[in-house]
Amino acid sequence: QVQLVESGGGLVQPGGSLRLSCAASGFAFRSHAMGWFRQAPGSEREFVAGINWSGGSTYYADSVKGRFTISRDNAKNTVNLQMNSLKPEDTAVYYCAAPRRAYFSGSRSIADFGSWGQGTQVTVSS
Repeated sequence: QVQLVESGGGLVQPGGSLRLSCAASGFAFRSHAMGWFRQAPGSEREFVAGINWSGGSTYYADSVKGRFTISRDNAKNTVNLQMNSLKPEDTAVYYCAAPRRAYFSGSRSIADFGSWGQGTQVTVSS
């Protein structure tokens, strides 16, 4: 079965950095785009960043553009999210997700992603 396991969350001061990783198994990873989403307390889950199956195309939410970088390693079945210049408003549970269809990329919609990790907490606070 599909498994997505996030790691790398934690507590960081404003302006700091964190690197999240997601280990994927149970599906054809290299033929699927991947995405990162986040959910803050009392808020809906929102799109953060996406990457196509080859890693050659990436796209971001406006709120993180220029600060976050998504990447993938198809040899290791992992997708990463490098987060720099973190702000208190980045505090949330971050989720790794895979879309329902292979070779489907560019979506920011939760409905298009059928597999989710358990999430990792990121807290930005002084």
